[in-house]
Amino acid sequence: MDFLSRPGLKLALGSDHAGFELKQSIAQYLREKNIQFEDFGAHSSDRVDYPDYAVKVARAVAAGKFTAGILICGTGIGMSIVANKIRGIRAALCTSEYMAEYSRRHNDANILCLGGRILSPEEARRITEAWLTSPFEAGRHAQRLRKMAELTGRE
Repeated sequence: MDFLSRPGLKLALGSDHAGFELKQSIAQYLREKNIQFEDFGAHSSDRVDYPDYAVKVARAVAAGKFTAGILICGTGIGMSIVANKIRGIRAALCTSEYMAEYSRRHNDANILCLGGRILSPEEARRITEAWLTSPFEAGRHAQRLRKMAELTGRE
C-alpha cells in the first residue's frame, strides 16, 4: 500500500538551516495535497545542527506517532545517516523519482531524505510525489527487510 492510501496519513517533516527553504516548498506541496504533517523545525535559515532534527523526526516515526517522515539538509546525506541510526527507520536519500519509487517498492523506506542545495523545488516535489505514491512490493523484498531488522532487532 502506498502512503497516500493509508488512512490517517500523517508525516513528520524536518530540516536544518540548509534545507529550510526546500522544506517550506515541500510543506506547501503537502498542504496543496491535503496531507497532514507536523513541522519539527528548523523554523528559519539560522544555523542549526542537522542531527537534532533528524533524531526528532526519526524517533517520532519509529514510535508510530507518524506514518512516515521527510528530512531535508544541504545534501540529504547527514539527515539520512543520522535517521538510519534510529531502530526501525529506513531512511532513503533520493535524488530522482526512480530512486524514490524504488526506495518504497523494494526497501519500504519510511523516511525520505532530500538535499536542499541539490534539488530544485520542482524536482523535490516530483520526488516526494513518487515516494508517497509507490507501494512496498513485499514478496522477496520482505525477506530482505527481515534480514535488515535482524541487525537491529526491530524492523
